[in-house]
Amino acid sequence: MSARQWTRDLAMGARFAFAGGREGWVRALLTAVGVGLGVALLLLTTALPNALAERDRREEARFDHTFVHKVVPEADDTLVIVDVDTTYLDEDVRGRLVEPDGPEAPLPPGLGEFPAAGTMVVSPALEELLDSDRGELLRERLPYDVVGTIGEQGLVGSQELAYYAGAEGLAERIDGSTAARIDAFGDPDPTEEETDPVLVLLVLVVFVVLLMPVAVFIAAAVRFGGERRDRRLAALRLVGSDSRATRRIAAGEALAGASLGLVLGTGFFLAGREVAASFEVFGVSVFPSYLNPSPLLVLLVAVTVPAAAVLVTLLALRGVVIEPLGVVRTARPARRRLWWRLLLPLAGVGMLTPMIGQGRENGDFNQYLVVGGVICLLVGVTALLPWVVETVVARLGAGGLSWQLAVRRLQLSSGAAARMVNGIAVAVAGAIALQMLFAGVESDYTEATGYDVSRAQMQVRVPEGTELAAAATKLEETEGVRRVHALSEGYLYDTPPPKEPENGALLTVGDCATLREVAKLPDCRDGDAFALRGGDYDEGTAALNEPGRKLYLETSGSSGPGAVVWTLPEGVRQADSIEDPTGNKRNGFLMTPGAMPAGLAEEVSGELYLAIDDSVPYVHEHVRNAAAAIDPTAQPMTWYATERSDRYESIRTGLSVGATAVLALIGASLLVSQLEQLRERRKLLSSLVAFGTRRRTLSLSVLWQTAIPIGLGLLLASAVGVTLGAVLLRMTATSVRVDWPSVLQMTGIGAAVVVVVTLLSLPPLLRMMRPDGLRTE
Repeated sequence: MSARQWTRDLAMGARFAFAGGREGWVRALLTAVGVGLGVALLLLTTALPNALAERDRREEARFDHTFVHKVVPEADDTLVIVDVDTTYLDEDVRGRLVEPDGPEAPLPPGLGEFPAAGTMVVSPALEELLDSDRGELLRERLPYDVVGTIGEQGLVGSQELAYYAGAEGLAERIDGSTAARIDAFGDPDPTEEETDPVLVLLVLVVFVVLLMPVAVFIAAAVRFGGERRDRRLAALRLVGSDSRATRRIAAGEALAGASLGLVLGTGFFLAGREVAASFEVFGVSVFPSYLNPSPLLVLLVAVTVPAAAVLVTLLALRGVVIEPLGVVRTARPARRRLWWRLLLPLAGVGMLTPMIGQGRENGDFNQYLVVGGVICLLVGVTALLPWVVETVVARLGAGGLSWQLAVRRLQLSSGAAARMVNGIAVAVAGAIALQMLFAGVESDYTEATGYDVSRAQMQVRVPEGTELAAAATKLEETEGVRRVHALSEGYLYDTPPPKEPENGALLTVGDCATLREVAKLPDCRDGDAFALRGGDYDEGTAALNEPGRKLYLETSGSSGPGAVVWTLPEGVRQADSIEDPTGNKRNGFLMTPGAMPAGLAEEVSGELYLAIDDSVPYVHEHVRNAAAAIDPTAQPMTWYATERSDRYESIRTGLSVGATAVLALIGASLLVSQLEQLRERRKLLSSLVAFGTRRRTLSLSVLWQTAIPIGLGLLLASAVGVTLGAVLLRMTATSVRVDWPSVLQMTGIGAAVVVVVTLLSLPPLLRMMRPDGLRTE
């Protein structure tokens, strides 16, 4: 067959699509919309790697490395910067206090000049929040005048909350932890984290699971209006076209719709890229400039989608006999065979089996086998579902009139019903497998913090030099705070600087009631001191516990112990260490305020442990506001019983963002598919209404036609999803455990999407039931 003949037939099909009257245009438009939605999501997916890389680049470019041990001398090109991050209504707020040492001090990215003392430059999202009623409590925490906004280069996302505030006297706060003097922004010593094979596996599976429904929907979209198209092709046979040419013409019609879909998809993507800047999904936001797909990947999409349209059309027409007098498809088709449909899932399991038990100890997983195995299993859903639907509906019979109408329609065209459900079934199967995998490995990336959340729920660290008693009193007066335990901490060493100490121990200062939270004390009065025993790493305590011995208190900002001296008094009693609210057993010495030597209070840091009443609205924000009033660099922290790995959490967040986009695509594509199916049956519905069939009966029949294949698809998806999840868990050397709540949740979400789509299709259904639908041009 010559390329010229192929080109001629494809071009004729394209002309039929755009010059075939209203019927051709409607079909082409439906195909284009379905394909366009899929193309938009494909372009979004190809842009994600660039978006994530750009976020990382900007985060690294503004890195201010306050936690450093390198001392940068004051100069005209240095800057003192203090980390004052906070949290507001569960949203992170990035904050920095800045004070330039000279005119050549490095400007943070996104700033044109340094803000003056008492003023701040904010991100657009933070400015909007502060101007709204929702930001009332945050305005109390940030007592600065807004004088400008941070440029895009200084932010990692459009909805990020961030500010730079000018201040004075910051050099006194330099501690190598939250405050430092720097001469440049950016990470001076970037390091690459070691790759975790299990996390790499998670990323691979996430991408495959998110993209497979898109491919399935595109394949289904190019077959919209297939029955009417095939009846039109019969006319071509009547005027002398052979069957092969007819199929090529049909492929050309699909190619035209797919090409128009590429144009619409590009438009959807460009519009969505602009709209994306207005939203934040699971804490992630982007700028439109982030979403620039790789040119190579864009070219791949542009070539693959039209080629897939031609291929799918040719494969679909292999089972259809188009003759001059009609289309032999309304007769009872041959039963679908099962054996070859099982080959795909079996091949998928076969690809994954060699990696079972590998875990993270035996090198990286073979990426090609992982991708191929997951694809085969998920594509197996699309191969098995038509057989399942056909087999089940063939055995359905007695029931009400609406049930019989639905069952008979499914028996005549079970393939079309299965195609509509394929995408949702693939999405649910992949989601179930991922939920099982995440639930199985979650314990490996989640660890207990050790915090005793029954004794305290928040902790506030106040800087040195702050009067701890006054700070504790202010927090006790804060709305929602039930009690406050105040402890001061420092480190004692056996030698003064610059000598290297041999032994050291922790010093804890507090009143008797507070000290009983960390140790079992004998009688206690102000002025007493105690030596702890049974604490963690307490070897230094015994070595230092000699009456009359001079101990030297470590001061912050120095490389060793400072010059504050405490002479260990006679009669220091022993006390047994117990778990404190942080879950640790302290070592060293306990001291009441009356036993503190002169100068020690200014060199110890304060820790306040708060028991709060969670029933009080915005109690955490009240505490953070009170802490900021005590000192802008005070660090409130909310306690949790467990914490997760940041990389694991970011992958899970990426899955949530992607799943949201895929669900939106599923809903939109299902709606388009449902409208196309109703359009195909318009005359049939009008005929039944003209003969007196109640609209309620027809509406129920349409609902049954959707519910039966959806129910079968969700059952099959659950079986395949559980199988895939079990194999993936065995690959990570994790015991197989079916996360039934997640399985039910995923199937419920899939069912909910279908219910919403069905409800949205009811108004056009009622319009199509009018008798005037029998009119023919």
